[in-house]
Amino acid sequence: MDNLIREEIFHYAKEWVLEAGNIIRNTIDDPLEIGTKSNPNDLVTTMDKNTEKFIVEKIKTTFPDHLLLSEEGFGDEIDSLDGTVWIIDPIDGTMNFVQQKRNFAISVGIYQDGVGEIGLIYNVMEDELYTALRGEGAFKGEKKLSPLKEGMILEESVIGLNHLWLCENRLVDEKVMQQLVKTARGTRTYGSAALEFAYVAEGILEGYLTMGLSPWDIAAGMIIVNEVGGVTTNIDGDPINMVGRNAVFVGHPDVHNRIIKDFIAKGRK
Repeated sequence: MDNLIREEIFHYAKEWVLEAGNIIRNTIDDPLEIGTKSNPNDLVTTMDKNTEKFIVEKIKTTFPDHLLLSEEGFGDEIDSLDGTVWIIDPIDGTMNFVQQKRNFAISVGIYQDGVGEIGLIYNVMEDELYTALRGEGAFKGEKKLSPLKEGMILEESVIGLNHLWLCENRLVDEKVMQQLVKTARGTRTYGSAALEFAYVAEGILEGYLTMGLSPWDIAAGMIIVNEVGGVTTNIDGDPINMVGRNAVFVGHPDVHNRIIKDFIAKGRK
């Protein structure tokens, strides 16, 4: 992607994300219509749909030849990332949005022929914007994020994962995952994949494991994490399928390698 074109797209994307976030903050206490999708815990609200519609309409008006892959149904039917594709999650962490009114994010990743060019993750209630342009580093606001420090070890790492890894599950023996939790310095769960990616990039987490995410959950985060030297794969260490669902592992490369080799591979079903 030409740098001037990329800068123009980034300018608009940043403006729209911040504007959408401002709308959410100003209406956070308004009554909501809350529905479910795949299961009772997979929530969707009028705010998810309205935010996605707002961003999609801006994109389609300004860049009519661009394609969209999005969560709430306002995007295009696509099966590849050919061309310029915006991958959007209007509210990542909807359960947090509904129950906590915090710890959720707007996530926008922009890809050109399958290559991640622009990533934005906006922690709406904290007014914290994480951004990256490929090859130019990652930022939190105006501050450039440092590359992940070398020589990180699991015993000094904090890993993001939820309790389902420690229960009987279809992917990895829970006893092996319990041993992982005992080995790491600590574990956390934030309830928003986009924010957990941002925290890996910032060095707040050394890794984040999740059983099943869609492209809009990870598209922006992958770009941001790449810019500080992090690694994103499926839980077997293979490349991510960017038009399907994946069990995802993002992290510091040293910790990523250790967890796959010593834990996931040994407990994989």
